[in-house]
Amino acid sequence: MSVARITEINASGSSIENAIENGVARASETLKNVEQVWVQDVKARVTDGKVDEYRVNMKVSFVLTE
Repeated sequence: MSVARITEINASGSSIENAIENGVARASETLKNVEQVWVQDVKARVTDGKVDEYRVNMKVSFVLTE
């Protein structure tokens, strides 16, 4: 039987996909066995009338090791 834990993180990037990838890459440096993410919220920073950064709030699921 496996047990998973979920942690919430925020990440940013040049696109929504890039922000998610950045968050997963960074989480994987610290957490082992990352299996999936749920994007809960997407925000965008606007500068001079243009979106210049996307921010995602997501939950990361990872399996605990023994």
